[in-house]
Amino acid sequence: MEITFLGQGDSLGTPRVYCGCGVCEEARTTGANRRLRSSLWLREEGEQPLLLDCGPDWREQMESVGARGASRALLTHAHFDHIGGLVDWADACRWTDSTADVHAPLEVLEEVRERFPWIGSRLKMHANDGGMVYGRWNIRPWKVNHGKNGYAYAYRFQHQDTGKAWAYCSDSINLPETQKAPLRGLDLLVLGTSFVLEPYPMETRSVYDMKEGLALAEEVGAGRVLFTHLSHDVDVRRDYNLPAHVRLAETGMTVTV
Repeated sequence: MEITFLGQGDSLGTPRVYCGCGVCEEARTTGANRRLRSSLWLREEGEQPLLLDCGPDWREQMESVGARGASRALLTHAHFDHIGGLVDWADACRWTDSTADVHAPLEVLEEVRERFPWIGSRLKMHANDGGMVYGRWNIRPWKVNHGKNGYAYAYRFQHQDTGKAWAYCSDSINLPETQKAPLRGLDLLVLGTSFVLEPYPMETRSVYDMKEGLALAEEVGAGRVLFTHLSHDVDVRRDYNLPAHVRLAETGMTVTV
């Protein structure tokens, strides 16, 4: 499977409109730190691409991979930075007189329908609580703690023939052991880490920072780790002395599992 990062930013992206910090100013000029909201574009031989999350940067992200739309998607949760592009996608389907399939756990789909009740005629909703299949990959969602923001879902992908596995866990913090279990035995972990070292009280937080993410990755024994959902606290020009198997995700980066 080919995994392309359409975006790796947090809920506000980088630069943040209101902010004049060094990272945001750099993002406005050379653009090394420019980040769209987190989303993946998955490709498997013999299958149509699979979009993972559909934030408000959907139009620009589709243009970046030369796509004129998408035929299917997975959603992790119903926060706007993960579903804000569904309206544009549904409208694109209306103009092309087509439909597409959106897969997510039932409670996520119910929130989507409540917020955007008109999109269901073009985006067909399918509950995947019991898992689903994409090519030769079994996909399993599980609920994870999202701190003050409630909950999200993560996804584990496991190949039916080789046993290779990877997981996408963009919005989580303080996972109990039961929620860490699906992260064990991974060849690749894509983990959300919004800050390098988040200074705010734990009760106000919603996503791991990089220090905590490194500890979690070591605990579960992930073979490779890519940090995503990065805020303007993270400066790609800096050397964070990450282990060799850990990297910051970059826009347009493609990795293969």
